[in-house]
Amino acid sequence: MALLTVLCYPDSRLHKVAKPVAQVDARIKKIVADMADTMYEAPGVGLAATQVDIHERIVVIDVSDEQNELMVFINPEIVWTSSETKSWREGCLSVPEFYDEVERPAEIRVKALDIDGKEFEIEADGSLAVCLQHELDHLQGKVFVEYLSIFKRTRISQKMKKRAKELIGQR
Repeated sequence: MALLTVLCYPDSRLHKVAKPVAQVDARIKKIVADMADTMYEAPGVGLAATQVDIHERIVVIDVSDEQNELMVFINPEIVWTSSETKSWREGCLSVPEFYDEVERPAEIRVKALDIDGKEFEIEADGSLAVCLQHELDHLQGKVFVEYLSIFKRTRISQKMKKRAKELIGQR
């Protein structure tokens, strides 16, 4: 398995819309395995393929306390959302060290393919619902900071650009 490089905001590649996976084959299974390794190593609870510069509709999630319940979503789509919303403090591997409140539907239903290409549906609430919506946003080219005010987005973007320059200068 390989660790993949996670793109950092405001990298324009994070705004690419992911294409559907045509077939769940060995290549897709390797991408899923590499994404899972990358997510666990980070450490994170979710990762969308867009974040690792793979623009296909693939998401891995593990919101378990022990980080031992990997969930794979290929070609996921939200098929239902509750009218009730809830605000959660979110973070993102593509926006390290920044967290803020985002309001989202409290419950959702997602349809997807699993690692074997079988279709399934799952209803989610709590942290799983938040994580799914967050990762599916990535597949649409949207980063959680885009829910924030323009002032906060600008500040985060400036800090991330400064951090990137500092990292380049250290090499």
